[in-house]
Amino acid sequence: MKILVINGPNLNMLGIREPGIYGKRSYRELCALIEKTCAEKGVECEIFQSNHEGAIVDRIQEAYGKEDAIVINPAAYTHTSVAILDALKAVALPAVEVHLSEIREREPFRQISYAGMACEKTITGKGFAGYREAIIYLVDRFERK
Repeated sequence: MKILVINGPNLNMLGIREPGIYGKRSYRELCALIEKTCAEKGVECEIFQSNHEGAIVDRIQEAYGKEDAIVINPAAYTHTSVAILDALKAVALPAVEVHLSEIREREPFRQISYAGMACEKTITGKGFAGYREAIIYLVDRFERK
């Protein structure tokens, strides 16, 4: 099994950007946790981060026929990008949406998740542990099939 993990804009600034909301751990630490979780579960993973909507759409499309599942944190594009939603729907891979913060408790504009409309599950407010939960969910799903 191969999982693609996609991180959207500003996640590369973890540890610097609004640590009161996103924590003090770095993006490098997040990637290490993702890689460790995948190794423990015996799955391959690729981690992709971009601040550009089109690059995220392109990478989702490239997953077709190459990866088995997607974990995605579209970040700010969660609330604005129909293009990312359409790309997820087009490739039709099992996907889990992850958010470090509890978006339901934040600003009103964060209440809409376009990407989430194409995901089987959404995990919010669990910090880095949300990524681990998403990976385990997808591995278990894959093993059940």
